[in-house]
Amino acid sequence: MNLLVVKLKIKPGTAAEFVATAQQLAASSRTEPGCLSYELWKGDDDVSYAMVEKYVDSDAAQAHRKTDHYRTLGRKLGDYLDGKPEAIVLNDQY
Repeated sequence: MNLLVVKLKIKPGTAAEFVATAQQLAASSRTEPGCLSYELWKGDDDVSYAMVEKYVDSDAAQAHRKTDHYRTLGRKLGDYLDGKPEAIVLNDQY
């Protein structure tokens, strides 16, 4: 199993647009084979968010990045970001 936590900082004043786009991405991603969950979380301030993604394996996580909705909506999310996302990848294989 793969778990990804992608920390995102957005530009001030873009929260409504960012959340709407991120929720579209999450809803589309949850329909992918191998996706167990895909959720948007909000931080303690108005500009901090995280996408928490859970996949059956690394192949499913890699396939996610090749989908049309990831490419389209992911690019659109980039318009709202203030800096580069920080990804933490965890797996249950020791």
